[in-house]
Amino acid sequence: MAEKHPIAVAHGDGIGPEIMAATLKILKAANAPLEIHEVEIGEKVYLKGDKAGIEPKTWDVLRSTKAFLKAPITTPQGGGFKSLNVTVRTSFGLYANVRPCVSYHPFIQTKHPKMDVVIIRENEEDLYCGVEYRQTDDVYQSLKLISSSGTEKIVRFAFEYAQAHGRKKVTCFTKDNILKLADGEFHKVFELIAKEYPNIEAEHWIVDIGAAKLAESPEIFDVLVLPNLYGDILSDVAAQITGSVGLAGSANIGEHGAMFEAIHGSAPKRAGQDVANPSALLLGSLMMLDYLGETPIAKTIHNAWLKTIEDGIHTYDIFKEGTSKKPVGTAAFADAVIERLGQTPSQLQPAEAQKSPMNLTHRAHVTTTNEKKDLDGYDIFVEWKKDVDTLQKLVDPVQTPNVKLSMIANRGVKMWPNPHKETSTVDQWRLRFKMKSEKELPKLIEKLMDHLRIVHVEALYRYNNVPGYTLAQDEQ
Repeated sequence: MAEKHPIAVAHGDGIGPEIMAATLKILKAANAPLEIHEVEIGEKVYLKGDKAGIEPKTWDVLRSTKAFLKAPITTPQGGGFKSLNVTVRTSFGLYANVRPCVSYHPFIQTKHPKMDVVIIRENEEDLYCGVEYRQTDDVYQSLKLISSSGTEKIVRFAFEYAQAHGRKKVTCFTKDNILKLADGEFHKVFELIAKEYPNIEAEHWIVDIGAAKLAESPEIFDVLVLPNLYGDILSDVAAQITGSVGLAGSANIGEHGAMFEAIHGSAPKRAGQDVANPSALLLGSLMMLDYLGETPIAKTIHNAWLKTIEDGIHTYDIFKEGTSKKPVGTAAFADAVIERLGQTPSQLQPAEAQKSPMNLTHRAHVTTTNEKKDLDGYDIFVEWKKDVDTLQKLVDPVQTPNVKLSMIANRGVKMWPNPHKETSTVDQWRLRFKMKSEKELPKLIEKLMDHLRIVHVEALYRYNNVPGYTLAQDEQ
């Protein structure tokens, strides 16, 4: 008997228990060698008072097993509850989110019959770090964090995935025409690593036109690699235009573990009705089998699932008169897949046993450097409810021969000197002081605090004589 792989399983909330039961039934019928360790996460844990939705003892189970198969959960609204998905991904370093988005034309209706796109999303950084502050009565801040090392990991993963699966092209989406430092670094690292894979085409799109093109002509894309926020949004868009988000599984891969799930939510309004589509969670579980080295079993189940879809046996979310033949519930759909184990589709492309793209060799980061750093000054953010001229006059006396106020900005627009009177403002202002010594900062802050409430401070450094900060709009 094959050695069983210990995996953690969470049945989730809403429709989660139903689709997990269906998925596990199929895995058992296919003789997948799995040792199930059940854990409780999600709504019940949140409501016990745990803001993360996961108990300390559950972390030990996740550490002791080889993979985590998770059904959708419900996060209570308000009350400071943290996203459990983000917590698990970041705590375990699951840096790569992999979402294949495939059309199953003509058996599932779609406007894009040739679509076969894999979206690889960075999972640990960007706005999903959740570092936020309320700075003033009017202004809230979220920090977008992009690192060279984090970008290097996800971009290399994308190219390795493409290579392992015989994909021809990797496309990067960013907004580096506006976010010149953060998204600019993502783009720069992408171009650097692409040179190591000369047999794979590499291209870059600005995310807004790229998203429009993905929605219109997804067949021109192959593998997409994106920062966290863009990847989250566009992977849902891509899944939906294949025919349904209920058909998309998701893998979250790290160097020390992995989590597999459906991309959709817990749909509590559909709970207990035996109508939910288990396909997304099932396809996520097949990615888990691939990760565990059980690719032949994954292939067998995938082909049975494809045959079920091809035979027109569909749940309500994808059932269409004329293309579907038989509407079934969650349990009946699972039984239909089990009945077809050992069969292959006749029209849809059969699943192929491929090298796992999940167990990659992690090389040293190519982006780590020790650059020369020179201080130019500090941006000091303050709360101020009056006009900029009054603010400038208030701040003017704090200047010294070594500390000079060079600019006042509001929401990224220069407001002094030479303000645009038409610009609308809020109650958070940025004072840019030029100085060469860090020792001047405490004295400057002490003087400013006599008149203003300081809400944030940022250092302005040049790296190898290249500014590590941006100019405000219209700043020279």
